[in-house]
Amino acid sequence: MFDYHQAFSRNIGWVTEQEQSRLRQCKVAIAGAGGVGSAHLLTLTRLGISHFSISDFDQFEIHNFNRQAGAMLSTIDQDKVEVMERLARDINPELVIDSYPQGIDASNVDAFLDGVDLYVDSLDFFALEARKLVFAACTAKGIPIVTAAPLGMGSALLCFMPGQMTFEQYFCFEGRSELDQYIQFLIGLSPSMLQLPYLVDKSRVDFKARKGPSTIMGVQLCAGMAATYALKILLQRGDIVAAPYGLHFDAYRNKLKRTWRPFGNKGLLPRLMFAIAKRTVTRAGAEAV
Repeated sequence: MFDYHQAFSRNIGWVTEQEQSRLRQCKVAIAGAGGVGSAHLLTLTRLGISHFSISDFDQFEIHNFNRQAGAMLSTIDQDKVEVMERLARDINPELVIDSYPQGIDASNVDAFLDGVDLYVDSLDFFALEARKLVFAACTAKGIPIVTAAPLGMGSALLCFMPGQMTFEQYFCFEGRSELDQYIQFLIGLSPSMLQLPYLVDKSRVDFKARKGPSTIMGVQLCAGMAATYALKILLQRGDIVAAPYGLHFDAYRNKLKRTWRPFGNKGLLPRLMFAIAKRTVTRAGAEAV
């Protein structure tokens, strides 16, 4: 009953038939199948991409219900990659999916990225070691990277293209403590901090407990922005805003910012933001004790 051309015929007009055929042949890697990862997989599947590598070692739980596409009463305690593979195949049964239910580490990162045209980062905010590993491997292999962070009711997008500013050059993690790396990651993802004015309960952001608030609106906006960049990169058309530039759209604030970090987090303004954020996080931690 399934017919690829009929299933994705409504894409034609925004893409040509030849471009749709190109998308069908592309392979995208998505590390993380939870919040943004689950949305990315289904969105890119509906775009007509037919080859994926996906990974996640976690299972769905009830606290995932507010934002994760695969989180339902019927999927509690089930492996995220298994559930998401099933949902994606329900859209396109012809999908070729390489699944890594053990997650990504040094032993399998090369296999995970084998034959990949694009990596879409979907790892948990706090999974910095895995993220650095995958980003470094993508840089070495010349694989473009798109990362979209759900921040409040908006999305901040960064793109790392081969031969341009790298993940490490932008975020500047080397030699820093784990807490400092989290802060570096936050201020790099969100230079404009559009989301802060409406964070009504700051105590819900807890770096030590590795927890933070989220919304489905932010996740869905991430999926739309990342998929649009996936299309532009894979079809090699359209303007690419790549690091040190970024985009941050906040639907609650009715604002779109084009951000610029010419020296990454080594610049004067990021260093000032880091000092303020570090003081805030340290104070919040002391008050929680």
